[in-house]
Amino acid sequence: MNPSDLIIVVCLILSAFFSGMEIAFVSSNRIYLEIEKLQEGLTSKVLKKITQYPSRFIASMLLGNNITLVVYGIFMGDRILQLFFLETLLSGEVSLTIVFYQTLISTGVILLTAEFLPKVFFQLYANNFIKIFALPVAIFYYIFYPITFLIIELTDLILRQFLNTETDQVQLSFSKIELGNYIEEQIEYTQDKESLDSEIQIFQNALDFSEVKTREAMVPRAEVIAVEQSTSLEDIKALFISTGLSKIPVFKGNIDNILGYVHAFEMIKKPKSVRNILMPVAYVPETMLVNDVLKLLTRQHKSIAVVIDEYGGTSGIVTVEDIVEELFGEIEDEYDTIEHVEKQLDEHIFDFSARLEVDYLNQKYNLSLPESEYYETLGGMIAYNIGEIPEKGEEIELGKYILKIKKVSATKIEQIILTKSEIV
Repeated sequence: MNPSDLIIVVCLILSAFFSGMEIAFVSSNRIYLEIEKLQEGLTSKVLKKITQYPSRFIASMLLGNNITLVVYGIFMGDRILQLFFLETLLSGEVSLTIVFYQTLISTGVILLTAEFLPKVFFQLYANNFIKIFALPVAIFYYIFYPITFLIIELTDLILRQFLNTETDQVQLSFSKIELGNYIEEQIEYTQDKESLDSEIQIFQNALDFSEVKTREAMVPRAEVIAVEQSTSLEDIKALFISTGLSKIPVFKGNIDNILGYVHAFEMIKKPKSVRNILMPVAYVPETMLVNDVLKLLTRQHKSIAVVIDEYGGTSGIVTVEDIVEELFGEIEDEYDTIEHVEKQLDEHIFDFSARLEVDYLNQKYNLSLPESEYYETLGGMIAYNIGEIPEKGEEIELGKYILKIKKVSATKIEQIILTKSEIV
């Protein structure tokens, strides 16, 4: 290989390295970096040292890239003349047209091989590359240290004089988004989702808790068990026994007019009528965040709230237990009798209850069903997309999925067969 060609290739590799590591450092998860720096071993110690001052790390990469590009430009310009404009090279007279072609060719090569492709690649695998190339980066970091030290000192002087700050004055801090992204990455890389520690799932739920709306946690209107205020105490007592519930809402006329609720404990006191043991409920809108609902119920010393829709009708019921389940997952006891069908028939075919939540299915079965603020469940997703309740046996195509209605009633979809269209 021609020595000039070798130098050009080396310059391209180094430029790709410096550009890639710059974007990898900026794109890497800072929590991942901090955890890696706490590990034992040479790589972790080196990583801790070179990332202690982010501005110096970036300055080292920029300096290395600029030096490489200067050397590349010198040799690449001559090489282009040798390959395409030999007569011009021999005459020693280079016109502006030739310079334009030199610039166009050399810039195209450097952008493709040392800018666009490396940056895309290093950004996709930022966490891995920042660790793998820690030692090579450290070599250049200390080689360029005297120059970057002077640059940083000069920059700090200017910043102190005009902006009253310094390059590395702001310490690393972790946002909730970064923490959530790190946890999602760890879950994604875990092959066996069932073996995930419950603490990890709880931690992820806690991060999402502040964004959960009441309609996502409530028991929907269709599944609310309630009684009319004129219902006899004996019938209410029998309902408590048959359902295993501890609280039953009481309404007047219809379920849109809930007056309060009856607690099973009050039945022991042998009350004369329902009104004597009726306890008040809170009323909250569907869009209210569950953490605000929890604060409201705690402040009012209540354990149940009626969720109302935009028209003032009952949309569902939410209890403190429902809110806690958003953090800790489903808390089932011997009286929880609602069973949702959830079967994977083969690699691409699933049998699901329409009541299952879309985000839950996406996470557990690695699906990519469309999510929206307008629905939470599989049945809601179908009704939202087709604008009506389909008939039994009807097939609906959504993206790469085909959903066949297995069971449906007059008011809601109950069960569907989901098939990935790749095998259809």
